[in-house]
Amino acid sequence: MRGSVRRRGNRWYYAYEGPTIDGKRQRIEHVGGSTRDEAERALHKAIDEFERGGVATNLTEMSVADYFDYWHENFVVKTLKYNTQTNYRNIINNYIKPGIGMYRMKSIGPAAIQKFINELPTDKLSKHTIEIIVSVLRKGFKMAVFPYQLIRENPANYVVKPTNNNDDEITAQAARDKLKIITMDQFKTILKLVPESNPLYLPLIISFNTGLRRGEVSGLTWDNIDFDNKTLTVNKQMIMKKNTFDITSPKTKASYRTIAVGSTLLTTLKRFHTYQKENKVKYGPYYYDSAFVCTKANGKPITPNVIKYYTGKLSDKLDFPFNFHSLRHTHATMLLENGAKYKEIQQRLGHSRISTTLDTYSHVTKKMKRDTVDIFENMLKNNG
Repeated sequence: MRGSVRRRGNRWYYAYEGPTIDGKRQRIEHVGGSTRDEAERALHKAIDEFERGGVATNLTEMSVADYFDYWHENFVVKTLKYNTQTNYRNIINNYIKPGIGMYRMKSIGPAAIQKFINELPTDKLSKHTIEIIVSVLRKGFKMAVFPYQLIRENPANYVVKPTNNNDDEITAQAARDKLKIITMDQFKTILKLVPESNPLYLPLIISFNTGLRRGEVSGLTWDNIDFDNKTLTVNKQMIMKKNTFDITSPKTKASYRTIAVGSTLLTTLKRFHTYQKENKVKYGPYYYDSAFVCTKANGKPITPNVIKYYTGKLSDKLDFPFNFHSLRHTHATMLLENGAKYKEIQQRLGHSRISTTLDTYSHVTKKMKRDTVDIFENMLKNNG
């Protein structure tokens, strides 16, 4: 395709012919700059973009690093949730770009990607993190095949995730330590250090009794609590965007859920609902009026960042490993160890796949298998 440039007044214009529409030739003309050279450069760029179907960036010679930046900006940011955008950006910056970012997209192959995956520090990275890295690679390269048509085949399709050869030797206690699961006595120790006036108190109680994620706890509003039917509904979450918060839909479709809750939690929630009403009168026009369940004394919502801050301060005072997500793992483990079904836990935690529940709490499965054998052994002894 050829075009032309011409001068009109003090400006230079470039023009080229597009495809015919309804049998008529289409002449496309735009300002190219104040000099002939600027107009010719603009013409070449416009023709290149036109021939690539409107894609402004030349993907042909792109490095893997530049491609994943392009993919993140043009797909991830435009279609996925903010937290996912942030997680993918961290994976790209911290793993993909340092590991294989120097290769050209048109020459990267399965062997180089597998080598990169094999060299990931499995002793330092969790199984979940490695799964995310592989998932980002597969999704990114898949779109390089289509719609970007940069490569013919997805080289990440052949990647085999590394496994820890010592997985079968990991003890139940080691698994509990890794997930920072706490005991009932340790939870009582925590409550002794966190009075009701502490912004962390109510989030602790809610998560321990329900297994809700930090953002789900912060996003709870009073219409999510059904005191009559003793249920709690998760239909939104609070996320942080720099120094402010936003309310978005839950993490996944499975995260929308209504779960049964006990009288212990409901009693605490009723008490805090009363506190809010009293504080609203006390603070008057200075009260931040909202429907959030977890708020400070002045009504301002307890955001995920607030929970993270106070949890960090609490953790420094404890002589055992603990973070807020410990409560989610602890809740699930206690239920499973006391007879709850895996399917029930999956639905309660909002896992999309039961395999996630099974993999995460495999330490409980090992204990249950041991208990099953003991039951049978006792039966044999009693009937011997």
